[in-house]
Amino acid sequence: MLDWLLPVLLSVALLLAVAGMLKRISLWRAGQPEKVNLFSGLMAMPRRYLVDLHHVVERDKYMSKTHVATAGGFVLSMVLILAVHLFGVESRWLSYALLGALVLMFVGALFVFKRRLNPPSRLSKGPWMRLPKSLLMFAVSFFIATLPAAGILPENFGGWVLAVVLAAGIVWGLGELVFGMGWGGPMKHAFAGSLHLAFHRRPERFGGGRSTGLKAVDLTASKLGVEKPTDFKWNQLLGFDACVQCGKCEAMCPAFAAGQPLNPKKLIQDMVVGLAGGSDAKFAGSPYPGIEVGKAEGGPNKTITEGLVSPDTLWSCTTCRACVEECPMMIEHVDAIVDMRRFLTLEKGNTPNKGAEVLDNLIATDNPNGFNPGSRMNWAADQNLRVLKDVKEVDVVFWVSDGAFDMRSQRILRAFVKVLKAANVDFAVLGDEERDSGDVARRLGDDATFQSLAKRNIAALSQYKFNRIVTTDPHAFHCLKNEYPELYPAGQKPDYDVLHHTTFINELVKAGLLNLEEFKGGTVTYHDPCYLGRYNGEYDSPRELLGELGIKLAEMERSGFRSRCCGGGGGAPITDIPGERRIADMRMAEIKEVGAELVAVGCQQCTAMLEGVVEPRAEVKDIAELVADALIEDDAPVSGKQSANKSAAKQKQAGEVAV
Repeated sequence: MLDWLLPVLLSVALLLAVAGMLKRISLWRAGQPEKVNLFSGLMAMPRRYLVDLHHVVERDKYMSKTHVATAGGFVLSMVLILAVHLFGVESRWLSYALLGALVLMFVGALFVFKRRLNPPSRLSKGPWMRLPKSLLMFAVSFFIATLPAAGILPENFGGWVLAVVLAAGIVWGLGELVFGMGWGGPMKHAFAGSLHLAFHRRPERFGGGRSTGLKAVDLTASKLGVEKPTDFKWNQLLGFDACVQCGKCEAMCPAFAAGQPLNPKKLIQDMVVGLAGGSDAKFAGSPYPGIEVGKAEGGPNKTITEGLVSPDTLWSCTTCRACVEECPMMIEHVDAIVDMRRFLTLEKGNTPNKGAEVLDNLIATDNPNGFNPGSRMNWAADQNLRVLKDVKEVDVVFWVSDGAFDMRSQRILRAFVKVLKAANVDFAVLGDEERDSGDVARRLGDDATFQSLAKRNIAALSQYKFNRIVTTDPHAFHCLKNEYPELYPAGQKPDYDVLHHTTFINELVKAGLLNLEEFKGGTVTYHDPCYLGRYNGEYDSPRELLGELGIKLAEMERSGFRSRCCGGGGGAPITDIPGERRIADMRMAEIKEVGAELVAVGCQQCTAMLEGVVEPRAEVKDIAELVADALIEDDAPVSGKQSANKSAAKQKQAGEVAV
């Protein structure tokens, strides 16, 4: 019976799957055009899947091994099933290979089943709970059906009764794992996910690259930002469909943990609802905090924020990229959120709380708080700093950023200037020619203001010769390094490097240009700023620099690429969406857990947020302040080795400057 039934079932399942896939493709293609290289993308997909994606999956050893066994066994099994049972290739070696692949898949499915017995809260339930059973049924049914082809059991073993039972199991397995790829269900991610990797919107992320800068808005377009699902690029819609609902983004999201109305997993699934039409009634995961599941509705051509997603959900995001960094399918949540914010801000003028005031200030005064732009350098009145328009050419431009208008941040700026002078660095500032970097405007969705500020800053910088820009502000650092190059005039590119001050000071110390005494305080931990770490991959320099001070860090559990956001990014303090607790309070609780008396930071915004936590709490200091405090003056007694190193390094630096 199975001799003729199996090929029929396989053929029908494959035909229906292809029909469903074509329908799914039509949903994605309803999005906006985006150029991709079809051939090179498809050719790159296997490596992206086996290497880049598994670099992320490998962080969870249990799931990594489970996925390799289950997915690898299934893919290999399907190829061999088609050869043995559809095309009738008679080869015992192929049959034995198929049995081996099915055993591998079965073992992996057992681990999937075990995980689903008591799943963590972040995992979606519903249809995903039946997936382990479907995997096991597929593996067992085809294993038994293959035994006669391998010569282990005689033909027609078990008669029609066994044939009917196996046919039922095969229909179940094929229905979930093959038919479901095109028509919905847990396995939909396998089809969408593979194409998502092939045609990813940020191909620079693969092969060890990094891509975090937002793409500029075409300000001449008829519509600015994303209003409806079909306003997204088609490969963004494809990316949403690739979500496996693992909830790793949910577990990392600071806004979700704080009880604000944002769950990145739910947001991506709402985008899937929007592209296909319908409601979120079947969503089987955690809701947005405070918002009940089942009342959201959307469609491809319906305004997203009028029934599908609350604007408060979008404004809760700190743009920390914890969700993006953790996503095993490499989905770009932050891009989608900012795209929708752009419509609310640029088209509707609906930026909540102090958002509109801040954007008006940026337009009128070039800084978010509306200070007189002529007072930008007041903090340095006694610092005798050189200004670029006077000297025209230097090695280093110190980008002051908007910490110039904040008394607490001014202490950080002064500390960094002290370090620069101690190392005899050839530096200058832009002075009154410097404008806000535009970071806040861009995260709030006002790309017009961002582009205006960026182009004015680019024009100012283009008048002078220098080798590097150094800033104490990771947000400005990110904009200057990753987002300004796109806005340079056609045919021009930046001919300088952009460094964060912790990286630069670390270089000075390694070059022997600074004499430092050991830190004599208590227990110290380090808080990774999101825009330095996840956005720019700089985790080592701050730690190395603290090590040079003799500090052995008490690392928090959430550190490095998994560091918890302070809550200060993405304009979140400006939009101020209420939650159950403050993100900064949660971070300070983690600092307290490791017994730290002092938390070292490398961001003015992080300093402000963490110092805003009610005392008693750990002391907060920027690394520049710690280094400035540890400086040994030239006339102070130092070791012979330190003195020789510093003297040689300064002579070398002087020679380089003279050349």
